[in-house]
Amino acid sequence: MSQKHPDLIPESERVGQPKQLFWIWFALNIGIMGLVYGGIIVSYGLNFIQSVIAAFLGAASFALIGYLSLPGKLGKAPTFVLSRAPFGSKGNLIPAVLAWICLIGWLSVGNVPTGIFSINAIVTALGFEVTTTVQVIGLIGLAIAIMALSLVNQETLVKAQTIFTYIFGAMTVVILAILVPQTDWSALMNMPNGDWAGGVLPAISIIIAGSALSWAMCASDYSCYQSPQSSNKSIFWTTTIASSFPLFVIMFLGILMNATNPELISSADPIAALASQMPKWMVIPYFITALGGIIPPAVISLRSGRNALEATNIKLSDRASIIFHGAIMIVLPTYVLFINGDFLGSFQMFLGVVGIGLAAWTAVFVADYVILRKKQGYDPDIISGDKNIAVNKGNVTIWFVSVSVGLLFTSNPLFPAPFAKGIFDGNSLGVLLTFAVGLVLSWIYSLAQLKKQTAVEHGNAA
Repeated sequence: MSQKHPDLIPESERVGQPKQLFWIWFALNIGIMGLVYGGIIVSYGLNFIQSVIAAFLGAASFALIGYLSLPGKLGKAPTFVLSRAPFGSKGNLIPAVLAWICLIGWLSVGNVPTGIFSINAIVTALGFEVTTTVQVIGLIGLAIAIMALSLVNQETLVKAQTIFTYIFGAMTVVILAILVPQTDWSALMNMPNGDWAGGVLPAISIIIAGSALSWAMCASDYSCYQSPQSSNKSIFWTTTIASSFPLFVIMFLGILMNATNPELISSADPIAALASQMPKWMVIPYFITALGGIIPPAVISLRSGRNALEATNIKLSDRASIIFHGAIMIVLPTYVLFINGDFLGSFQMFLGVVGIGLAAWTAVFVADYVILRKKQGYDPDIISGDKNIAVNKGNVTIWFVSVSVGLLFTSNPLFPAPFAKGIFDGNSLGVLLTFAVGLVLSWIYSLAQLKKQTAVEHGNAA
């Protein structure tokens, strides 16, 4: 990185190929948590066809990640460095901090507790008692493994994600082969029709909020290492297919399993409940697979979380970062595991609340890229120099307006949501509404900016 533009990726490191993005994003979505998503879909009272449609559209939303990988290659910088262009150097602080909270929170409230559930199950299957000491040791060990992998360079990360994909992808296929024949197809096909507006749409919203919108802030963190010669079309399709295909397949299996055994989704420990469907010889490999599937998204969360924090100009040494994030990764999971036992409830509440701010940011970032940056590029002096304005008042205002709308339509612990009723009750449709409002407003604002810039250029030319 040059002294003039310290936040840009050096040209010597921009040698990546689209296939490297495949391994990063495929490994991210190979985890068994997709089974839980399948259960969430079924819990909305949908029939088989409706459930599959919801899973397909939810997974297809990863096209957003494919598209948002393109700014990284264009701007040569991680996502929230690029975000300084639409928000301003100071205006970018709020969404960047929110992204850090989301990524580290997702890691601590979702990934790590699920990993501990898997470790507990392995210990039990081996014939030992799961004590508090065992869980604490497992928690510390898992945190150390995640932090160690988050510190490696891009090339090593790709190799690690490739290994995870081959090993745990193969084990997932074996699990599929065991579980699919157990499906009660008669019960599955006789499931009553669900409400399209009150069931299918909310189910899709939960998946989109927990997948594409939750990972949108990471897309350019890995594509910024792509070679300038990499095809935009290849980057888009490689990322989209790699992230959506495994998620859809595993959610499909989750639909089959939960339609046959509805009690799975209501379990406080859904990963352990799913093991009841396994033959005894496969129980330990199953939980190892579940644990292995947790690590890739956890590593991406921590790595991108550190990128977002650095974009706020809070620079931590590797040692300080390990201590700081390690403490968070132990304290928050301790709360989920030992104080609040409603794992799935905590998981869904977390998705709904933080997704609102992310949806608003994503909308602004997309509109700014499509209307302005795609044509003009990202000026290095704007995103990593001293040329940028402190606050882009237009986009920051749009962000706040969109978030306010989302909170009004989404049940949240901050204040009563007067419109979180009907189809907006108990799901993430408010998150999608936030995105839609933000996209429309920011699109109009970006067009106005483009018109103003064009007029200035014509005036100067005259």
